[in-house]
Amino acid sequence: MADLIAPAARPANPRFSSGPCAKLPGFTLDMLADAPLGRSHRAAVGKAKLKEAIDLTREILGVPAEYRIGIVPASDTGAVEMALWSLLGARPVEMLAWESFGEGWVTDVVKQLKLDAKVQKAGYGEIVDFTTVDFDRDVVFTWNGTTSGVRLPNGDAIPANRAGLTICDATSAAFAMDLPWDKLDVTTFSWQKVLGGEGGHGVLILSPRAVERLESYTPAWPMPKIFRMTKGGKLIEGIFTGETINTPSMLCVEDYLVALKWAKSIGGLKGLIARSEGNARAIADFIADKDWIANLAVDPATASCTSVCLKFTDARIRDGAAFAKAVAKRLEKEGVALDAGAYRDAPPGLRIWCGATVETTDVAALMPWVEFAFAAEIAALTEAA
Repeated sequence: MADLIAPAARPANPRFSSGPCAKLPGFTLDMLADAPLGRSHRAAVGKAKLKEAIDLTREILGVPAEYRIGIVPASDTGAVEMALWSLLGARPVEMLAWESFGEGWVTDVVKQLKLDAKVQKAGYGEIVDFTTVDFDRDVVFTWNGTTSGVRLPNGDAIPANRAGLTICDATSAAFAMDLPWDKLDVTTFSWQKVLGGEGGHGVLILSPRAVERLESYTPAWPMPKIFRMTKGGKLIEGIFTGETINTPSMLCVEDYLVALKWAKSIGGLKGLIARSEGNARAIADFIADKDWIANLAVDPATASCTSVCLKFTDARIRDGAAFAKAVAKRLEKEGVALDAGAYRDAPPGLRIWCGATVETTDVAALMPWVEFAFAAEIAALTEAA
């Protein structure tokens, strides 16, 4: 180990957490000075801020004018649960899962709502074959596996003339991937991912087909107040114009607005995608000729450009979980990568967030440190033996 030489360059920002994620470059708390603190979110100033957030979300993501966008409580989880509890049960359901959060939605639908859903699963690093999915059913899936580092490459397999609804958890995809709105009836995300916003708030986007379902179908189960989107058989339109269901943090809303305006300044969605893809490419280029590390994604076409998951492949490693944990701990101790360990339910390895708020120079500076930490832990194994 004494022969190992630490890299000279260091990431300027070592924050590679997959949520909450790194703040936008150059962020300071002074940017939030316009937040209407101590004011009601129902006052004119509060409603205006919330509506501005909705309008900028629509503009940057290219959401069609006829789709509703609402800011809802409890982050992406709250948005997904609102959709599952409010919309499912009218038609047969098909659940698709290839990572931890998708598995969670399966549990909610099968064990909590007690629906007799068809379930298709794929292992970590793979995705379900969408050509086998019955879109006459309501289909629930994640676009990007935050904990598995794989994504749906496109929506081509989703038919335009589908009878069922598509309910898509896009929390680590929105603002970093091109989402085909005509193929998605319900889309959810939290702004704490690609835009580095503060946690606690979710965004729910509904197509006209989803609104029609809400207004024509009443679930058989009791509906918690926090999930209710209709009254008297009609959509509560206020939810989608800035009148939130419960009290939002106006500080967090201001933070989201700052991030949205930054996104607009760098070229909107195209600029955000380019930054995320560039970050992921820096990792792919570094590991391309290495025989000790690999992307968890089996098919490069499905590899995520945000939550990049890596696995160690060296045959000398006997306890993969302990080794990966030691590498992540060493990276944190060196101050070059914080929160870079794999998700607790995922295979052992590293998970490096490459969303748009991360600088490519920081990703490039990190990778030699990953190699250094790997070599140091291998040397420690050798010495112990």
